This record gives sequence, C-alpha cells and structure tokens, in this order.
Amino acid sequence: MSPLPWFFLAALLALGAAVGGAQAGALEDGVAAFKRGDEETAVTKFRQAASEGSARAQYLLGMMYAYGQLVETDNAKAAHWFTLAADQGLAKAQQELGYIYSEGLGVAEDDQKAVQLYRLAAAQGEAEAQFSLGEAYRTGEGVAEDEAEAVKWFALAAAQGDMIAQNNLGAMYENGQGVAVDDVAAAKWYRRAAEQGLANAQHNLGMMYDGGRGVAQDHVEAVKWYRRAAAQADAIGQNNLGAAYEAGRGVGRDLAQAFAWYSRAAEQGMARAQHNLGVLYGNGEGVAQNLVEALKWFLLARELGHQSAGDNIEVVSRLLTPQDVVRAKTLAHQWLRKQPE
Repeated sequence: MSPLPWFFLAALLALGAAVGGAQAGALEDGVAAFKRGDEETAVTKFRQAASEGSARAQYLLGMMYAYGQLVETDNAKAAHWFTLAADQGLAKAQQELGYIYSEGLGVAEDDQKAVQLYRLAAAQGEAEAQFSLGEAYRTGEGVAEDEAEAVKWFALAAAQGDMIAQNNLGAMYENGQGVAVDDVAAAKWYRRAAEQGLANAQHNLGMMYDGGRGVAQDHVEAVKWYRRAAAQADAIGQNNLGAAYEAGRGVGRDLAQAFAWYSRAAEQGMARAQHNLGVLYGNGEGVAQNLVEALKWFLLARELGHQSAGDNIEVVSRLLTPQDVVRAKTLAHQWLRKQPE
C-alpha cells in the first residue's frame, strides 16, 4: 500500500474515532478494511456509507478524489461529495469545498462562494477555515479587504495551534496591519509557529533576534533559527545564514560557507542571494574569482528585481571583454530558461 499524505490519514483517523449513526456499519467496515490493507473493500464501503447519507463518508470520498488516494484524482467528483457533506453542516467539508471554489477545481472559480463556506466552517471553530477566512480578508479575495478582520480570524486559528495562522499573525503585529505594531507579540507568534517547524516562521524569528526586536538581540540564536529554516530549503533562511557566515555574526566567519548558502538560495531564484553570490564571485571570496559568473548572477538579480545589481553590472562589465559579457548574458539566459513557469 503506497504512503498516504498526512491530511488524508488525519481524515481517516478522525472517521475511525467518530463513526456513528445509521451509516456507522458501512463506514466502520471501510475503515477496518483500509487498516488491514484491503483498499478495494474500503472504497466500496466508503461509497456505500456516503450514498446512504453519511456526511463523514462523503467528506472522506471528497478527500480521496481531491488528492488521488485509493481512486483516480477527479476534482468534479471531489466537489460533488464535499458539497453533500457541507450541506449537512460538516465543517471540514465546508473548508475543503471553499478551497475548491477559491481555486476553481472541478467548479467555476468563485471567491465569494469560497468565503461563504469558510465562514460557515469558521463559525463552527474549524481552525483551517478561520485561517482561510483571515487570508481572504487580508488579500481582499471574495470579500472587502479588512486587516482588522484578518487579525481576528488569524488569532482564532492561531490559538488552536494553526502554525500558518500563527506566522501570519506575527507578521500582522510586526508590520502593524490591522493592529498596533507590537514586536513582542510578533516574536511570540513567530516562535510558536517556528517551534512547530514552519520554515517561514523560523527565518522570521531569526530576523527578530538579529535585530533585537521583541526579544533581546542574540545573533547566535538568530543563526540557530536561520539554520533550521535553511535545512528545509527556505531561501530566506539560506541567504540569511550565508550573510551570518560572511559577516561572522553569531557564527565564526567562513566565506566558503557563505558561498555555499548563498548558492542554494540563489538557485531557488532569490534575487538578494543572487546579488550576494555575485559579490563573492567578483571579489574571489569563498570561491575562486570569476567575473563572468559574477556578471551572470548580477544580471539575474536585476532581472528578478534587485535594485542595487545595476551598478555592479556596470562595474563588472567594464572589466570584461565584450565576448565575456556575451557569455555571462548567455549563462543568465540559460539559467532562466531552466526555471519552471
């Protein structure tokens, strides 16, 4: 039996713990069949329970079709089963159906419908829906933009342990969006999400320690959180860890390590890291000097929006032959062509 994603397993385990009502027999049989590895019987029993009106089985079938677990992926069928379960008031189904409408998966995209469904689920205390509703208010998709409302819903989801909501709430406090600026609160919420392993929150918390905002300044602690984010291939964490090694801030100065971490972030398309990598190539720090590579990375950084790259492009271009400038431009173009759309 192939591995199943955590969200599907969570749905199945929740069903196993909460079966009840007239359809309990078929649903229980389906869960038991799945646990013993009999997928065919499990699907048959889940369909039986769903057809008999079990909202939980309908939700589970929706998850199966949405994520291609035990059945072929079919967004239209996912929407069908989520709708039946949502109409019976099942909060998790309302959340999933809202997401389907927000993305136009098997249904016509409808952000307002998505918000209506998120609101129904959020009112029942569904943390993911509270986050989704907060995000809708933050971005103004499907509802008038309202940062104070976004904070309200992020806070409700964050209090239930939703790590993305915790990180977003931290950002709202840090930036004064919908709430007064409060670095202490920002650091608190970043920490809660970071301790759950969210890479974005880990690099955010690292930056709070680097700047001494909301916490006592501690560059060693900052490096610790950058490293955790970087280990998850987080480009900001990788770049900031590179900067720490370059400056010898919170860690021993090591230009080879700076080069390694800048390279990882640069390859992910982070303009700041590309610029930093260009500087190391240009100065021969942590790597053999290579002005063609330096120009390549400066060109990419400019292409991706780094404002300071233009000056360095002019400086390096004057040091190269016209042929080498063309070569650097070709390398940059080749790098761009390899990137996903």
